Amino acid sequence: MKLKKLAITGAVALSGLLMAFAIAPTKPIEIGDSAPMIDTKMVGIDGSKKALSEYKKQNGLIVVFSCNTCPFVVGSSSFGGWEKTYNGLAQNADKNKLGFVLVNSNEAKRKGDDSLDEMKKHAADQGYTMPYLVDKDSKLADAFGAKTTPHVFFLDKDMKLIYMGSIDNTWDNSRTEDIAYLQNAMDEYKAGKEISESISAPRGCSIKRVK
Repeated sequence: MKLKKLAITGAVALSGLLMAFAIAPTKPIEIGDSAPMIDTKMVGIDGSKKALSEYKKQNGLIVVFSCNTCPFVVGSSSFGGWEKTYNGLAQNADKNKLGFVLVNSNEAKRKGDDSLDEMKKHAADQGYTMPYLVDKDSKLADAFGAKTTPHVFFLDKDMKLIYMGSIDNTWDNSRTEDIAYLQNAMDEYKAGKEISESISAPRGCSIKRVK
């Protein structure tokens, strides 16, 4: 009886440990790392089902974890919202032969504000010109270690990480100058230079994972 009780207790403890690992935030990939899950198919708002590797262009790919409702994305009374920069950044990326995609990993809100239908509506309302993908069960966000909406990951031609963090520093009301982190990284990469500021702090709303 004691052995049976110990076995049950051990199984429960192991189950709890596995669950803890399943919901624990993943450590972000690091500069120089190869991007994970690049061949995993994801549904887009256009009905296609493609992998990140299929959105990559000659010189690489920019992945932005985003959503439909976060004030850092859509704007608030105190901050203009980064999605207003998406189309311009995507256009510049295209000129530099870089792919540009948005990924929605808010699985906990998938039946509400971040459903596929709501993503389609939001993209149409905002005039998005880039692919907008559903990250089912937040698997891509977990693999990348994405923390916020938005959170940027810039991959080079070999799909290795060369920049991650914020789009720019306009969220910082105490800033003394504007720093366009992502655009600067694109310009330096185009010029064949090493990215001078390859990491910046991500700012935004937390990604709504299912717990």
